[in-house]
Amino acid sequence: MAITILPPVVEDTRPYQVDSDDDISMDSEEDIEMTGVSRPHKRPRLQGNSNIGVGIVTPGEVVTDDPQWMRGHGTYMNPLSTSIIATVAGTVQKTNKLLSVHPLRARYTPEIGDLVVGRIVEVQSRRWKVDVAAPLLAQLPLSAINLPGGILRRRTSADELQIRTFFSEGDLVVAEVQSVHQDGSASLHTRSLKYGKLRNGVFLAVTGTGGSGASSSSVKGGVGAGKSASGSALAAPGGSGTGGVVRSRRQVWTVPTANGGGEVNIILGVNGYIFISKHSEGEDAASSTTENVSITRMEEMVSSSIYSSQNDDISPQTRREIARLAQCIRVLVQSGVRVDEETVMGAYNASLQVDLEIGDDEDDEDEWRQEGREYLEGAKAQQILELVKQQL
Repeated sequence: MAITILPPVVEDTRPYQVDSDDDISMDSEEDIEMTGVSRPHKRPRLQGNSNIGVGIVTPGEVVTDDPQWMRGHGTYMNPLSTSIIATVAGTVQKTNKLLSVHPLRARYTPEIGDLVVGRIVEVQSRRWKVDVAAPLLAQLPLSAINLPGGILRRRTSADELQIRTFFSEGDLVVAEVQSVHQDGSASLHTRSLKYGKLRNGVFLAVTGTGGSGASSSSVKGGVGAGKSASGSALAAPGGSGTGGVVRSRRQVWTVPTANGGGEVNIILGVNGYIFISKHSEGEDAASSTTENVSITRMEEMVSSSIYSSQNDDISPQTRREIARLAQCIRVLVQSGVRVDEETVMGAYNASLQVDLEIGDDEDDEDEWRQEGREYLEGAKAQQILELVKQQL
C-alpha cells in the first residue's frame, strides 16, 4: 500500500485581503473606502477552558487535560498524561497559566507577628513543642521565655533541669510567632509580660485564619466542659459556613460583664484557638507597664506566679458569664460569621437583650429551669444573629 505525504496547510494570517481594485474608491476628501476587506482569522480557542474554576472539585477529579496549564498547590499531574488532578476538595484558582486548588478547610499557616494560643505536647532539653493547629508542631525555645524574677542571663544546664517547672505537657500558652522556618514550622516567644501560661478559664477550638478544624471546647479551671456541634443551618450575614477567627486590630481585650460577673479576659488566637478566663487584678499593672518596663524593673514585674498551674477561686456569676461568652462565640462560628472583637461584643450584648425580652416567667422555686436560661440555641440563637446582622 502506497503512502501519500500531503503538504502542510499554511493558515493565511494576512491582516487584510482585497478582492479587486474596483473596490477601492477615493472620495473628495481623499479618504479610502474599503468594502471588500475581510477581518483576520482569529486564533482558535482551546476547548475545555470555560469550565475551569466553576464549582467545587473533589480529590481525584480531573481539573483539565489541556497541556497549556501548569499545576500548582493542591493538584497532581499523572506522568503518563497531561491531565491535572485535584488532591484536595476546594475551589480552583487561576493565576495566568497556573492552576491551583484552594482547600475549603485547611490547617493554620503561621505568619510572623501572629498571636496564637497553643498547647504544650512535648518537652525537650532546650525547647517545648506546641500544638498551634498548624501542619507541623511549633517550637518554643527555652531562651525565648522570661525567667522567674526577670533575670536576664544566659540559660544554663540548671534551667534545662527545671524546664518542666515553667511549662509541662498539657499546659495552655499564649505566644507570638517570632519566625517561620523553611519547612513551614514556627518558632514562638513569650518575652512580653502579656504572654505566658493560661489558667482560670475555658478553651475553645474553632476555625481560624486558613481553617483549623471543627468547633470544640475544653476546660482549664473548672468553668465548664462539652463539645459544640458544627454545621448549623442558621444563615449569617455574608457568611459562607466557614466563620472563624480573623486577624483584627485587637486580639486580646477585657469585657466588663453583667449580672455581677466582674471582668473577663478574651484571647482570640489567629490559629482558631480561643481562651476566655477570669481577669486577675495583677494583670492591669503588668499590662500597663509592659511597654515602658526597663531592664532594672523586670525583676519586680516578673514573678514565679506567672508559671503557676494552680487555678484561683471563680465565683458562680463569673462562671456563668464566661459560659455565656463561649456560647456566643459558638453561635457565630456555627452560622458562618467572622469572630472578632466587634462581633463577639455584639453577640454578647444581644444575648443580654434577648434575656430581658423573655423575662423571668418561672417561679422562684423552679431553680432547675432558671439554670438553663443561659442556653443560647434555637430561637435565641436566631434572635442573636438578627441583632448582630443589624449592627454589621
